[in-house]
Amino acid sequence: MPSSPVPSDSTGQAPNSEGRSGLDHLLTIPRGIAQVDFQSNYWTGLVFLIALFVGGWQFGVFALLGTVVATLTAYLFGVSWQKRVSPGLEGFCGTLIGVSLVLYLDIRWMTVALVILGAIAGSVLTSAMNVVLTPYDLPTFTAPFCVITTVMVIGGPSFSRVWAEHAGSAPPSATAPGTEMTWTYFWKGAFNGVGQVFFQNEWYVGVIFLIGLFIAGWRIGLVAFVSSLIGLLTGWALGAQAADLGAGLYGYNSVLTGLALFGTFVAVSSAGAVFAVIGTISAAGLTAGIGNLFEVVGGHTLTWPFVLVSWVFLAAVPMFNKLKRAG
Repeated sequence: MPSSPVPSDSTGQAPNSEGRSGLDHLLTIPRGIAQVDFQSNYWTGLVFLIALFVGGWQFGVFALLGTVVATLTAYLFGVSWQKRVSPGLEGFCGTLIGVSLVLYLDIRWMTVALVILGAIAGSVLTSAMNVVLTPYDLPTFTAPFCVITTVMVIGGPSFSRVWAEHAGSAPPSATAPGTEMTWTYFWKGAFNGVGQVFFQNEWYVGVIFLIGLFIAGWRIGLVAFVSSLIGLLTGWALGAQAADLGAGLYGYNSVLTGLALFGTFVAVSSAGAVFAVIGTISAAGLTAGIGNLFEVVGGHTLTWPFVLVSWVFLAAVPMFNKLKRAG
């Protein structure tokens, strides 16, 4: 399958089919899952889905639910099939809404209902944000997911049927405080930083996600892993809690930022590499700030650091003569 840029939110493997075959409709779902990491390669999406099921059947099921509902909503309202729906650009925020809500609210019918409503709202918000951001040549990234999930977890405690049985989400450092880095924390944190993009904190699940990224391209996998390491090392240098570093909590926003700023939206170059490294460091540093800001509602950082840093860095690109946008 030829590699070519996919409009707006991703680059990666473009769909084979020009039409709307049944297979193309079906493959839209794994592409949507892969687009969480900016890939439209359905093999990558299938590997990601396997990783989610390895992490827990509920993550796989709710990721599928969110992706299908968000994609179907966009399709039914007439969003461009070729430019947006088929490459999976309308599904990935639904993926993250499904995974995050089952993590925070546990496995219940109420969670099913909220994922469906959240994915529909996320689809509408995605289109609204595209209208606002496209004139500035900025993608929505995962901002619709961040907005919808943040609103739900802030409002959740007001509704007993939503919050009464919600799952605890305290960081690992709550039970294992300390800043002393160990080898175990280090190597697990490097892989967990990749997995935490999907809220997974088992290192072997992160390895499966990394395999999916290498399927999309060796550079993509390498950038993701190096970005995770940069986020981890930034947190360690600043004195973050070692258990949180080992869980990948300082790596995943750096992973997304590195992928966005090196090859996906900014052209590959030596200056681009330096630019991306600065971005990944910034995302890791902002992680603690956003977490503290949201501490009153459980400290749900989500992917806000990645979104905010990447918007700022992409907006700055036209001012730098040694950088240029990809594509």
